[in-house]
Amino acid sequence: MKKALLSFVLLYMAFSHAFSQEKPLRILMIGAHPDDCDIKSGGTAALFAKMGHEVKFLSVTNGDAGHMEMGGGMLAKRRYAETQEVAKRLGIQYDVLDNHDGELLPTLEIRLDVIRKIREWGADVVISHRPNDYHPDHRYTGVLVQDAAFMVGVPNIAADTPPLRKNPVFLYYQDNFQKPNPFSPDIVIDITSVIDQKIYALDAHTSQFYEWLPWIGNETDVIPEGKEERVAWLKSKRALAPNPMVKKALEEWYGAEKAAQVKFAEAFEICEYGTRPTREDILRLFPMMGK
Repeated sequence: MKKALLSFVLLYMAFSHAFSQEKPLRILMIGAHPDDCDIKSGGTAALFAKMGHEVKFLSVTNGDAGHMEMGGGMLAKRRYAETQEVAKRLGIQYDVLDNHDGELLPTLEIRLDVIRKIREWGADVVISHRPNDYHPDHRYTGVLVQDAAFMVGVPNIAADTPPLRKNPVFLYYQDNFQKPNPFSPDIVIDITSVIDQKIYALDAHTSQFYEWLPWIGNETDVIPEGKEERVAWLKSKRALAPNPMVKKALEEWYGAEKAAQVKFAEAFEICEYGTRPTREDILRLFPMMGK
């Protein structure tokens, strides 16, 4: 009798524990090109994935103009293959919409595609560009996501996908542009523990980090030939210390002692158009914060 009772209690506790666990968070990071999400939030994505949450990167263009020697369908195919390698290295999913690089406009058709993607993913958090940026594709991706922010809950818009019953929290990636308004680091994530994984993911974009971006940026560095040397070179270019504003925000979220140990971080600004999260909401949606 006692053994049977003990077995029942243990079974009940197991079921109770299983049902008490919150479902994995679903994070959608949207970039204009097939490397933007990786640059802006690859470390945060890696942390989410390690914790068992679901992350998807979405590129709104196919990247078919981002090279000095090749372009069109051949480049788009190459860049898509690079995104799928990134997905493997970060433990995420990566989608690419078939819009031309450098020609993006905030049309109704593309807005509906973005709405569908947010709904299909069931996103708790959506992160994208601010609409003031040097690149028109970045700006218009920001506008498209802003325009989708309320509409994801409207049943008669993109009626072929079920509306979300709760508006996600929408966030912006960090940038350095000051006009008409500077970036505000409302949420800051310590990515020091996964910086090498982030750089390894960026390394998958061979066409960009070892070819196109050095060329368009007129970098005079000689790109290393060896695999390890290339990754080390890439880390020297892309793993940068937090700026003073981000350091201050780190102290607010992590405390001064822990913040002083943070070598690398990713920061995000809260968009006013989605759900406005409380501090408790932020800690729930970003469970790696402060740890």
